[in-house]
This record gives sequence, structure tokens and C-alpha cells, in this order.
Amino acid sequence: MNFFEQKENQLFFRNDGELLSIQPWNTNSLRVQSSLMDQIPEGDIALLPPNPANHSGCHIQLEDERHAIITNGLITARLHVQEWGNALQITFYNQKGEVLLQEISDGGALVRKARKFQALQGDSCKLTVSFSSNPSEKLYGMGQYQQEIMDLKGCNLELAHRNSQASIPFYISSLGYGFLWHNAAVGEVHFGKNTTEWIAGSTTKMDYWITAGDTPAQIEQQYAESTGTVPMMPEYGLGFWQCKLRYYNQEQVLQIAREYKKREVPLDVLVIDYYHWPRCGDWRFDEEYFPDPKAMVQELHDMGIETMVSIWPQVDWRSENYEEMKQQGLLVKIRSGIDVQMIFHGNNVFMDATNPRTRAYVWDKCRQNYADYGIKTFWLDEAEPEFTTYDYDMYRYHAGTVEEIGNIYPREYSRLFYEGQQQDGQEDIVNLVRCAWVGSQRYGALVWSGDIWSSYEDLRKQLCAGLHMGLCGIPWWTTDIGGFHGGNIEDENFKELLIRWFQFGTFCPVMRLHGLRQPGETIINKAGEVREWSGADNEIWSYGEENYQIMKKFILIREMMRDYTRSLMEEAHQHGTPVMRTLFYEFSHDDKCWDITDEYLYGPDILVAPICHEHATEREVYLPSGCTWTDARTGEVLQGGQTVLAAASIDTLPVYLKNGSQDYLIHQI
Repeated sequence: MNFFEQKENQLFFRNDGELLSIQPWNTNSLRVQSSLMDQIPEGDIALLPPNPANHSGCHIQLEDERHAIITNGLITARLHVQEWGNALQITFYNQKGEVLLQEISDGGALVRKARKFQALQGDSCKLTVSFSSNPSEKLYGMGQYQQEIMDLKGCNLELAHRNSQASIPFYISSLGYGFLWHNAAVGEVHFGKNTTEWIAGSTTKMDYWITAGDTPAQIEQQYAESTGTVPMMPEYGLGFWQCKLRYYNQEQVLQIAREYKKREVPLDVLVIDYYHWPRCGDWRFDEEYFPDPKAMVQELHDMGIETMVSIWPQVDWRSENYEEMKQQGLLVKIRSGIDVQMIFHGNNVFMDATNPRTRAYVWDKCRQNYADYGIKTFWLDEAEPEFTTYDYDMYRYHAGTVEEIGNIYPREYSRLFYEGQQQDGQEDIVNLVRCAWVGSQRYGALVWSGDIWSSYEDLRKQLCAGLHMGLCGIPWWTTDIGGFHGGNIEDENFKELLIRWFQFGTFCPVMRLHGLRQPGETIINKAGEVREWSGADNEIWSYGEENYQIMKKFILIREMMRDYTRSLMEEAHQHGTPVMRTLFYEFSHDDKCWDITDEYLYGPDILVAPICHEHATEREVYLPSGCTWTDARTGEVLQGGQTVLAAASIDTLPVYLKNGSQDYLIHQI
């Protein structure tokens, strides 16, 4: 029997109805696809087309009827047809012959399947793909999960989006490879001690991409080569952004901006949150509260401040656009029951961002009602989207069922605005968005971590979330400084948390103050209707003079780093390099760096160790080996490879400079 066939640089395997292909897909990388159909369904849901020029190191060898090899640069796949049932087992190696990843064997009499398809209706199957597990391996990436864990080995993760959860199925291994589960189906992954198991609830094929590299930076660059990079961050993305839930009228927005200018505190972006519109799905300012938005935006622009406005994908049954969108088929479909997908200030359904006609329709509204006023940056909220019950099997997109294709929604949402802005001639696009998937970075997505709580536990979780997101190709990431829920501006403990979070936010890719602060204010319009409320004041002068001076100091530190931050954004644009970096990203030779969860690098030169525990005024900091580290607060030079006890009063945090670089920060922090 002839199990293998070569067609140019593609290797095929057939047996018992399964067709599997392996082919080079850019530098040191392979793409593996499999299906029970006679032809593998076409489609690259996230991967960019490969560059054939990167495949000069590709070589295929058919050793005999049961063994074949394909090599592309630093990675080799060996295919072995086992005796029991002719089951195929694939093993991936690096250039040293070391095993990177291996499918499970058939187990002899156990008759296990590394690629198990279970038929559903039509051509769809439930798919389970299983690999052997190396207990010593460490895994990082996979997107944003609200947990205080860096090494994901042993974790069970849902492959689906929720408010504050962004599932991006790519990880980097300490063994020297990166792995992308190239499937947008709702599912699960289990990084077990005995096996790693990927599950797609409904799909027509298996599809994954694997790359090998000598360093995490090389792996990350190869991933970016195949999935894309961010645009260049606009200049206004480098400074401080002011936001709260919510500035509910035009005069309030302008008063805040004028106060920042009066105090000579640099402000790059002022954000207008949700329900500045009459109904969800209207995508325009409510004239009762914003009578002249064009003049408002112009005044902000004259002060050197960009205006960002919130966008929701929900369409209220009472919206002026609902009936037309329903008639035109531009809304997410519900499979049964009453068509209410989210209940919030009325019955809402979601616009279908996977439909090109929807994207054109919504952008046309936003162009007329926002962009034409001079608004260049948008806050794309509710991007998962936030179905009230997350019953994924209830809904269908233009692109397919949510079970089969649902995870692309936030990326297509970002795409809607990016392509609209681009077509209108805008360059250097950045839009804040609450979720992402593979490739979102190509569409100017700045992800923030959702509606998290105001607690030290949540602060620690955000460190892990931001570092994982950077490794997943999403270098633009931020949080609500201070957390979103539960912060009372009269609470001294919250004020302390806010300052510690503000210090962390200074060294995030984007520095943005936001939150639903208590106590709030009820808003009633002229018609007597209760509108969405407004939280308490959340400007840097809202928390007392001492805290104001600390926050102002850190905004000025952010300004000092503007040139450095711009250089990090250039790296992200050109190579996909994270802005926030795990210690092992720069110091992979130092084994201790693979286990650090509460400190990180802001670019290559600045080590940041946030204060993440209540009332703490000191903490241990590990300084990676191979260089010296200058304490940015004192100027003291320390040797790497040691742990130091760093004091940190409320007005500072431990920051260290590699080999004395960025010395303008010394004595400023």
C-alpha cells in the first residue's frame, strides 16, 4: 500500500477516508491539515498566504510505504504509519533532532486516535486532536484568561470569548516551538500531564501550524510573519488617556479637557463612553446631551487631544436602524425562541460583523455621525460579543454557526472599522477593543482586559493576561487603571490600589484611566426616561492632592519615555515584538526567568516590578543574569542573577534599567 504522496512541496497521507497534508508555511514552519472528505476544505481563517521564498530549506523524503519526512528549515516532521490499524503518528523535531511535539500513538489494543473525528449533522464533526505531553515543558500564551498563572501546563482552557476573556489559541513552548490551533470553533484545550488535547465542538477539518526557533523572539517573529503585525501606533497612543463611566454630556467632556490643559498635565486622548447615543444601534450622538459634537471635537483637537467614542454592536429593537438591518439580513441569527441576544436597557440583538454588507452598513453610519466630525479612534466594546447567557449553540453568523466559526467575531468587528477608516484615507489606525482573535492585530486592535474588579487579586491577574497576550501576537494591550467594578473614590484602600495600578499602567503599552466609580449619579432625560448612570469623578485630581501629585508624576514619566515607547511600537509593527515582555523573552538562557509571574520588561531595557499586594511597601525582585541593572530610583548598579529586596513607598515602584540604559529615568521614579 502507498500511504504517502508528494505534490511539489506538499506531503499527503491517505487512509480509511482520512486525507492529511503537511506543507511548509513560511520560515521554519509547517501547516498540518486533515479531513474525512476527499478534499481538504479550503480556507485560511487566520494565516496569511505563505511566501515561497521562505521555503528554500524545504525537503520531502518518502523513506518507504510507512515512513516519510518533511523538513522546512529548523523544523522536521516524521510521519510513521503504525501497524495496528495503519494509524498515522506525526513527530516534530528541531534541527538538533530533539523532539518538540508528538502525536499520541494508537496504543496497540487501545486503538486510540491522534485525530478523532466524530460525525455531526452535515459535513461537520466534533474533532479531538491529542499529543503526548512532556512534563518538563512550560507553555505561555493562549490569550487572556483571568487567572494568576503564567505557565499554562496543567491548565484547562475554554476556546471561546467572554467579557474579560479572549481566547487566542497560540502558545510558545520552553522546548523551542510555537503552536497555533488554526480553528475558530468554540472548544477546549487541556494541557494535561499525560496528553495535550485540543477539541473543536464543530468543524470540517483539522488545521494547525507549528514553528521552531532558537529563541522566543525568533518564534514570535515567525508567528507574526504568518499572521500579521500591528500598524504603526499613532503618536497619541504613546501618552495618557482619560476615561470614566461616563461623561454623559458635551460640556462635561470639554470641562475635563480644559482642566487638564489648565493644570498643564499632558493628555493625548479623552474617551466618551457608551450611551452617548439615544438607543443601541443608532450609532450617533444624542442631541439632547451632545448638541454640537463637531464643535466639541474641534475644540478638543485644538487643545491637542484626540476624541475616542464608544461603539456597541448591539441593536435595540427600538433603534432607528433595527428594522432595516433585520430586513437586510445584517443581524446575528438566533436558532429558536424569541430573538433577544442581550437584555440591557431594552431588548438587543447583535450586528453581524462577519457579514461584509453589515460592515459596510455600520461603517457608513459611523462615518457620517463620528468620522466626519474628526473622530479618528473608536472604542469597540462588547466585542466577544457578550451574549447574555453565552449559549453559543443558539446563534448563527453569516460566516457559519457560532459553534463552528464563532471566535472570529471580535477580529471582524475590528476589521469593520479598520477597513472603513483605511478606505477613507486614514493611516496609523488604533481602535480600543474588548476582545481579539488570531489576526486582530492586523486591524489596529488595542485590546483591554474587560470589566475586571478593583482588587489586588485582579491587578495580579492583569500582569499575567498582558504578558500572555503579547506572546499571542497582540502587542497593543491595556487595562482599566484601578479596575472597572467596585472602586469607591472615598475609600482609602481603593485610593492606594488606584495608585499602585496607575504605576503599573505607566509601563503598559497604552496608559488609560477608566472605571465605574462609586457613588454614582442618576441621569434622567427631558422625556423622564432613566438613562445609563454616570459614575463618580475619576480624574487624577479626584483623589486628593497627595495622590494627584503621584499620578501627575507618573504621567510625566510616561512623557519622558515617549521616544522609547515609540521605538517599541516600531518593533511591534515591523516584527510583531511584544511591548510588555516576559523576562524569558529577553533572557531565555536564564532558567529562573521562565517562572516569574509578577515582574516583566517594558521593551528590552526597563524591568518593572509592580506592587501588587495590599499595603505592601517592599517586595523581592529577581534581576536576570548576563547584565547589570541600575535602580531607577537611586542610581545603584546591581549585578544580574540575584534576587533583591526592594523598598517601595506609595509614591514609587521598583524599576531597573538594563546596563544603565534609559538613564534619563534615574531619580525620576
